[in-house]
Amino acid sequence: MQKKIKVILSAILTTTLCLSLVTLNYNKSAKAVANPKVTVGIDNIDSYKDLFQGKKVGLITNPSGMNSNFASTIDVLNSKTNLTTLFAAEHGIRGNNQDGGTIGNEIDVKTGLPVYSLYGKDKKPTADMLKDVDVLVYDMQDVGARFYTFINTMAYAMQACAENNKTFVILDRPNPIGGNVEGTILNDIDTDANGKQKYVSFVGMYPIPQRYGMTIGEYAKYLNKTQKIKCDLEIVPMNGWTRDMYYDQTGLKTWVMPSPNMPTLDTATVYAGTCVFEGTNVSEGRGTTRPFELIGAPWINSIDLADKLNSLNIPGAKFRAASFAPTFSKYSATDTIYNTTGKTQNCGGVQVYVIDRSKYNSIKTGLAMLYTIRDMYPNDFKYRADNYLDLLTGDSYVREGTYTLQQLFDRVDKESEEFKKSTKKFYIY
Repeated sequence: MQKKIKVILSAILTTTLCLSLVTLNYNKSAKAVANPKVTVGIDNIDSYKDLFQGKKVGLITNPSGMNSNFASTIDVLNSKTNLTTLFAAEHGIRGNNQDGGTIGNEIDVKTGLPVYSLYGKDKKPTADMLKDVDVLVYDMQDVGARFYTFINTMAYAMQACAENNKTFVILDRPNPIGGNVEGTILNDIDTDANGKQKYVSFVGMYPIPQRYGMTIGEYAKYLNKTQKIKCDLEIVPMNGWTRDMYYDQTGLKTWVMPSPNMPTLDTATVYAGTCVFEGTNVSEGRGTTRPFELIGAPWINSIDLADKLNSLNIPGAKFRAASFAPTFSKYSATDTIYNTTGKTQNCGGVQVYVIDRSKYNSIKTGLAMLYTIRDMYPNDFKYRADNYLDLLTGDSYVREGTYTLQQLFDRVDKESEEFKKSTKKFYIY
């Protein structure tokens, strides 16, 4: 009997050990796949010293510009090149300005270098700003959405470099939400009575979808060719990034808020869809700790809305009934456009949860939420009087209700696929 027990125990131990080894190997494999080593452009700068040799260097950046060891791109270039000039996009060189806040020229507190604003009177670097620059470098973390103004700052900088015979260098970074393409193409053809393009603005300059699925380096290549900018463009690439990666799969630990209302990768994942609420009287969650994930207004019943949205069975998404009181922006105590009470108003609404990124379509989800709230609250829901939604969606048909939701979804699928096919030749990775 004792001998049999020993045999059984030995078999159990052997099986357990084998299973443990299999599990260990599986976990190692999964970790290796999920967390490959990605190096960003600034990490690879030493291999591209010839771009900067004997040149005066300018830099467009913000706090998200740093290498994998948390060293600021400003400091890296200041030590390795003749850095002469800094340029600030929306939110400032140190990221201390909220959405839409005017950025002024200043002196950088750490380096003592002049900082020129590209988010104010001048959105394009002037010849005077570039007088001490031979090479203009761009290093900011993009979020992969058409209306995120950083990519349009980049476009203006490319134009300025072409006009002033400067070299433009991209230090490439991951598209944090991967290489998927989603959305409808911005209409850059229709004009108003004065001949001005109706839907072209600083939140959408070119005919691309809301989620365009390229890195900033790839997008710069695309613009340089298709928009005939023809600047002297150089790209310092990443190593190890593939198009199926979200930022949390890169192994990089340096997620820095690209802007004050883009705190996490979760925010970036939903932003391309829920940003449409900026064009309405519904709060997009600014003034909360979950901007663009929390959507609501004082006249919304959160339980009813969550139930209705969940009944749509939107792929990859779930909605939790939520209430929130914004500390600024819509329905806060300082809001004088939508809030006439002088006190912060409590908003009913939902929090968006992405439960399966492989199935989630941010644009379709945002449109479904917009249409649902519009239809549930026809007496309360309103679009902004200045038709700002048209600039975000790239046309007027969403605001005008031209299509059913399914017809909109069909258009999203069609135009996404067309754009993806037309841009593959610009891919680096």
